[in-house]
Amino acid sequence: MSLRSALRAQTADCHAKVDAHFGNFSLSDIRDYKAFLRAHARAVPSIESALERTSIIRLLPDWPERRRTSLLLADIAALNELPPQPLLQPEFHDDASLWGALYVLEGSKLGGAMLAKAVPDHLPSSYLSPQGPKGAMRVFMKRLDASGVDDIAGAVAAARDVFALFLKAAQLELEAA
Repeated sequence: MSLRSALRAQTADCHAKVDAHFGNFSLSDIRDYKAFLRAHARAVPSIESALERTSIIRLLPDWPERRRTSLLLADIAALNELPPQPLLQPEFHDDASLWGALYVLEGSKLGGAMLAKAVPDHLPSSYLSPQGPKGAMRVFMKRLDASGVDDIAGAVAAARDVFALFLKAAQLELEAA
């Protein structure tokens, strides 16, 4: 089984939980949209910082073009909101954990592109809009498939941890509403 297939199969339950929680935000409602962005701002900066702390650019040379924290924070600022305190950074100790985390973070871009259609035109949505070079997802999947990671369990554990971070962020914002 390829790493991508293993990650998809062994994190499907986490993915479903995260989708269900984030599905509670109505992106056409400005209050819900702000809460949705705050939830992401609790997770994404922490994950991206943790990846950078472990030299992610070594695995993904185009990493600077893939980062989304600045887009997320710009959307929050455009809505006259302050970003929330990010959750604690996860720990990534090896290539397996980096690829597992990247699988979730890069995959969230696909979901974001779908969700962007629900955001009214007058609201900022650069975070959810597709960005980066054309074919970036295809390039990522090729790199994931060619990663040579043997520690499938480590990659899956890291992916599940990243999903858990997104889940906690969504729960915090939903409880605050």
